[in-house]
Amino acid sequence: MDFSALLDAVPAQAVYALTGLIILVESIGIPLPGEIMLVAASLLASGPEPRISIHGVAAAAIVGAAVGDSIGYFVGRHFGDRLFGWLGERFPHHVNDETIGYAKHAFHRHGVWAVFFGRFVALLRIFAGPLAGSLRMSYPRFLLANVTGAFAWAGGLAYGVHFLGKVAEKWMHNFSFVGLIVALAFGVFVSTVMRKRISANVAAYAEAKRAAGEEINPTTVA
Repeated sequence: MDFSALLDAVPAQAVYALTGLIILVESIGIPLPGEIMLVAASLLASGPEPRISIHGVAAAAIVGAAVGDSIGYFVGRHFGDRLFGWLGERFPHHVNDETIGYAKHAFHRHGVWAVFFGRFVALLRIFAGPLAGSLRMSYPRFLLANVTGAFAWAGGLAYGVHFLGKVAEKWMHNFSFVGLIVALAFGVFVSTVMRKRISANVAAYAEAKRAAGEEINPTTVA
């Protein structure tokens, strides 16, 4: 199979739409590989005479991130714990009392900065919008942190990967195929490292609560 030809057959608009959609849904609170998709799309835009524009990828990712977080904010504001309960039933490894408790702890400690920097942390990227809404954070403050964070994370990652892809292109043959494999491998590696780091933080938070004789209650902020 000619993998390059297969990738060339995918319309650029479909890549933009899929990138934006996956990141949007992830930002609402559904665990999806938004970072992997963004890295893959950005690398594909780095090939020789690419049909995919890195500006289109970055714009789709930024819009998806900002809109998804805003939707998540209002969903969290109106449905709150019911949303987390629904997510917990379907994604128990990602959404449970310990992860929600840790995420609320981070929001309580860092406030609006948790929205901005949460873009760069897998767990907080998923929960930022719904948590900000459920905790009744001021929407104008949330929106400012949300949009600036979307530009910093989505735009920065897209153009950073694009630049690295351009540099790597000099040493690659059949770039579309190799680039896709590298993108997926890099995305999986980064996601795995971040997931292990967050899991360690969640475990440490839960252990500290238990050592203090406190119950982990995701409906409270502590």
